[in-house]
Amino acid sequence: MKALIHITLKEGILDPQGKTIHHALQTLGFTAMAEVRTGKLIEISLAGVDPARAHALVEEACRKLLANPVMENYSYTIVE
Repeated sequence: MKALIHITLKEGILDPQGKTIHHALQTLGFTAMAEVRTGKLIEISLAGVDPARAHALVEEACRKLLANPVMENYSYTIVE
């Protein structure tokens, strides 16, 4: 079983990396892209747990370590 965790900056938090990527895309001619926001994808393998326990473990890991609740939002999916 695998957890795929997607972490993004909250709306209103400055994203300098996203701005840099946006500028580079504009320079390369991708002018239709109005805004770029960056994030993180974390992939965790889980062993010996049922889906309900996997959700509980991932939720706790996100709250305690993986995401900063002041600046970031997170979502995740559990894949069999």
